[in-house]
Amino acid sequence: MGKRIVITGSTRGIGNGLAREFLKRQCQVAVSGRSAESVAEAVAELGEYYGSSKVCGRACDVTDPKQLQELWDHAEQAFGGVDIWINNAGVSIGREPLWTQSDDKLASLVDTNLTGTLLASKTAISNMVRQGHGQVWNTEGFGSDGATQAGMAAYGATKRAVRYINKALHKETADTAVQVCTVSPGIVVTDLLTGDYDLTSEQWEKSKKVFNILGDEVHTVTPWLADHILATDKSGARVVWLTRRKALARFMTAAFRKRDLFADISGS
Repeated sequence: MGKRIVITGSTRGIGNGLAREFLKRQCQVAVSGRSAESVAEAVAELGEYYGSSKVCGRACDVTDPKQLQELWDHAEQAFGGVDIWINNAGVSIGREPLWTQSDDKLASLVDTNLTGTLLASKTAISNMVRQGHGQVWNTEGFGSDGATQAGMAAYGATKRAVRYINKALHKETADTAVQVCTVSPGIVVTDLLTGDYDLTSEQWEKSKKVFNILGDEVHTVTPWLADHILATDKSGARVVWLTRRKALARFMTAAFRKRDLFADISGS
């Protein structure tokens, strides 16, 4: 029998790609996003392809503890429980110096990426302790390993915090049946990646060269991630797509691997 899985931020991008791959592997999946309309569309589309009994969904703002519990309750009612909860919801903002960033956008970034991760982890773990088992997966991103880049002070700080959160939660859940793990998708071509750039700028042209070497499309990355998540049965595990060895190999062979992952994006 397939796993019962909740994925936050799964109406599009990596989250939606993961939902599709888990459904292909006979899992049951609860999708979520902030918009009820986008959730309904995702559930209808996925249900048409993989069976309506295998997919459900509920709008959820991960900064709202009440909505997070309602998402858990919805999945539990639909599937009888939750085996895997993946905290994938996240936002980014334009790559600019911190002092030029909008106060509102900075607050939203931290609320979603950091506070949302904490609240969602709390919700999932507390229910899994009651349930008697389960895995929580938190998603790393640029900055998790300590790398820094101009214009990414806020985003990188939130992702650096995710690594600390997972290490701490791994210790806090040591005497429970709950496992806390990490997924690192690498550089994936989504709206989250391109939305922060002026696609007519010199900055974009420079970044695009690197992304074409290290980046991948959703349908390339998510099958591998799904397989490795489902195969994991150990707390503290890390599923990492773009390892240092892989990144180095790509740079070394870049001259022989001409790629344009952004050919269909206006301005690229």
